Parts: sequence; C-alpha cells; structure tokens
Amino acid sequence: MREEIADIERELMLIGRYKELATTSGPDEMRLERSSYILLRRLEAEGPMSIGQLAQAFNLDTSTVNRQTAVLLRGGLAERIPDPEGGMARKLRITEEGLRRVAAERAYRLNGLSMVLKDWTPQELASFAEGLAHFNASIEQ
Repeated sequence: MREEIADIERELMLIGRYKELATTSGPDEMRLERSSYILLRRLEAEGPMSIGQLAQAFNLDTSTVNRQTAVLLRGGLAERIPDPEGGMARKLRITEEGLRRVAAERAYRLNGLSMVLKDWTPQELASFAEGLAHFNASIEQ
C-alpha cells in the first residue's frame, strides 16, 4: 500500500475525531443530530422527497431512513405532504422550523470552520475544497 494512502487514512481519522469534539460543544437545544442535518439539507436543496427517494439518495435501507425521518416529523422539522406531482407516495417537506434549525446549524458549523481556517490563503482554501469534492465524488462512484 502506498504511504500517501496511509497518511490520508490517518488524517481522515483525525478529522473524524476533531469533528466529533467540535459537534459535542455548543448550545445543545439548537444543535441538530448529524443524520437530521443531512436529511434536512437534502430536503432544503431538492424539495419534497419520498422515503424511497431519500433512501436511494443516501444509499440507505428505507427502514433506516424511516426511523431518521420519524425524528424530523416528531420535532416539527419536516412534514408529510401529498406528492406535488400527483404520485401515490407521500413526500416529506422541510418546515419553516426545519429551515430555521438548518440555518442555525449551518451557521454554527461555518463559524467553527472559519475559526480553524482563518489563517489559510484563498488558494489553500480553494485547493482543499477541490480535493474534498474530488474525494467525495470518488466515494459516490
């Protein structure tokens, strides 16, 4: 195995550790759990989606997505609506409260990243963002 890949694995492990440390601090009543944030961001970006569509988008079992979306529904962060395109399946739509909570969570996360990256040049930031986008695209393939 190439040494660079071992280096990348170590750095990803550290990112995971630091991310967990960062996400456990802050005002708990405002923080969204990771899966809730991810689902709400997708609903915000894509509009109403069915459980099946969300499961396919994240390559998850529908029972897993059903449990995760139940949390959103109980918290008033999403609501079930008839399919706007006339389909049989009901869809989930982000609520105003969901939009507010996603915006607060995003601001919290961006603020934290801004503090960590405050000394980086625009070129370093662009290169890092490009590398992460390429990495994520490779994972999705």
